[in-house]
Amino acid sequence: MKCSTKTLLTIACFTVLGGSAQAGEDQPFGGPDSIQYSNTLWQSLEQANLIGANATLGKHYQGVHPHGAVLDTIEGRVSVDGHQGHVIVKRNYGGEGVSVENAANAPDKYLGAITVMFKREPGYDPENGDWFWAKYLPNGELDKNPMGMQLAGRVAKGESQGCIACHSGAPGKDMVFLHDRLAK
Repeated sequence: MKCSTKTLLTIACFTVLGGSAQAGEDQPFGGPDSIQYSNTLWQSLEQANLIGANATLGKHYQGVHPHGAVLDTIEGRVSVDGHQGHVIVKRNYGGEGVSVENAANAPDKYLGAITVMFKREPGYDPENGDWFWAKYLPNGELDKNPMGMQLAGRVAKGESQGCIACHSGAPGKDMVFLHDRLAK
């Protein structure tokens, strides 16, 4: 299943509607626990050389909206707060003059964001594969949606548009578009 143009545009803005803008830890994303967890996740990714100055890069390829004009994706396993889980790191490249070749030759010049899916412990979010979602700026700060909510946790859970809604259509029902290795 592919996302509609309307869905993709909404995902690009990470628009959150209705009840997802609750205050406190009851909110599906952007709360203090999710933000703290995302900071620990970033440190683990850096230690594993999946992000940062010593990061291993994947093969650059033509991207799709909302992630970027050019992407590179790398996977691995990292430990966060004592839990070791599968992680997918997608570097999102854009800007004037971006191309697969240019992004591969000068990744720092074109890097716009880093989106991450981390498979948390069973029970974190079972209806959505226990994935933790985060969108970071190149410097490791969390990006924000138009409402100012930081993009970490169960991003747009329960909404008809957004990360979880789009990825729920992935083949294999594992929320991953690149392969079905994680399908049960």
